[in-house]
Amino acid sequence: MESPTKATYLRGAIYGLAAVCIWGAFIVVSRLGVRTGLTPWDVAAIRFTMAGVLLLPYLARRGMAIDRIGWSGVAVVIAGCGAPMVLLVNVGLLFTPAAHGGALFPGVMPLMVAILASMVLKEPFKIRKRIGFVLIVLGAMGIVWGKGGAIGTTQNIGHALFLLAGVAWAGYTVVMRRAQLDGLHAAAIAAVGSLVLYLPFYIWFAGISVLKAPLFDIGLQAVVQGVLTAIVALLLYGRMVSLLGATGGAAFVALTPVVTGLMAIPVLGEWPMAIDWLAIVLISGGVYVVSGGPLPHWKGKPVVSLGQ
Repeated sequence: MESPTKATYLRGAIYGLAAVCIWGAFIVVSRLGVRTGLTPWDVAAIRFTMAGVLLLPYLARRGMAIDRIGWSGVAVVIAGCGAPMVLLVNVGLLFTPAAHGGALFPGVMPLMVAILASMVLKEPFKIRKRIGFVLIVLGAMGIVWGKGGAIGTTQNIGHALFLLAGVAWAGYTVVMRRAQLDGLHAAAIAAVGSLVLYLPFYIWFAGISVLKAPLFDIGLQAVVQGVLTAIVALLLYGRMVSLLGATGGAAFVALTPVVTGLMAIPVLGEWPMAIDWLAIVLISGGVYVVSGGPLPHWKGKPVVSLGQ
């Protein structure tokens, strides 16, 4: 792909930053919901009621893609982009600050995708990915072992759930790549599948208790989770990649942990500690490297080649 012009780069940057802000808002608003009058199960029900209804007409036109991914692939897509993944994140946010969720879920996720893709799709795991691996692991260790997050505390429950959510998302991503399924189509399968499979169980156990929550809280989750995160962010990301390419887009994906930490300050009053910021920077740098972000080209003969 040719280098984008300044105007093209500016448009792509706007789309990318908007998508990253939505992904950060997903973590922060989920944390806000489970800290107030909603449960993790309420938040998931609101998200997939809204997204499932909105994407149902689209899925009716495109179909379930059974011929391309099979029923096992459908199950992986629903688990990795649907209710199971969202529940893992939401329950994890009961135990940890939003900054930890932003670092250990979207932060570590690209590494898990790279590892799983190398195992299933035989994608090479070259030097630059190994460097990114080291940065992400160091950042994750900083989150886990920082003050208040030492081994054996309840925060570790949230940390483990975020990592499990990342594994689920990695499986979803690999299925998409192998079947060359576009993001919105996969999101529609996950949203409608979660609406059909999760909502009946939710209503059976919880009834309509979610309606007792303030209307603003329900509306906020419906808009941020069901519209912005499940639909708009995917469209923005797709547009960014079409303008800047997948490599250029990696720079913006790497900002997600930082944006989440910044958003958590005014919305939740959660100030990341110094070790949290250091971990966020390490993970963001690792994500950038693993995802294929462009590295500077030095003049003269390079000392080592970090092959893609």
